[in-house]
Amino acid sequence: MYVDLPKKLYYGIGEVADAFDVNASLIRFWEKEFDILKPKKNAKGNRKFTPEDIKNLELIYHLVKERGFTLEGAKTHLKEQKQEALDSFDIIRKLESIRAQLLKIKEQL
Repeated sequence: MYVDLPKKLYYGIGEVADAFDVNASLIRFWEKEFDILKPKKNAKGNRKFTPEDIKNLELIYHLVKERGFTLEGAKTHLKEQKQEALDSFDIIRKLESIRAQLLKIKEQL
């Protein structure tokens, strides 16, 4: 899944949920389950996600929703083979962004 978010320092949970096309409750649940997600919280308790958090969410989304891992399976995969998972995911993400750009060009023709 190619996530197209504007370049910002922090993203609200609503923006992130809309970008991934999931409920905000799922994002909050993943935050509790996965240690790699550490959004900043302000005084009111609102979560603000950094671009690094967005990368980690993309990886979790890829493992759980696209590849069909269970939550436990995704946790162990991230702990044991994090670098391999990141390398392959970066390649997939780059290819998906190229595909999205090509589709935009095709629509313009």
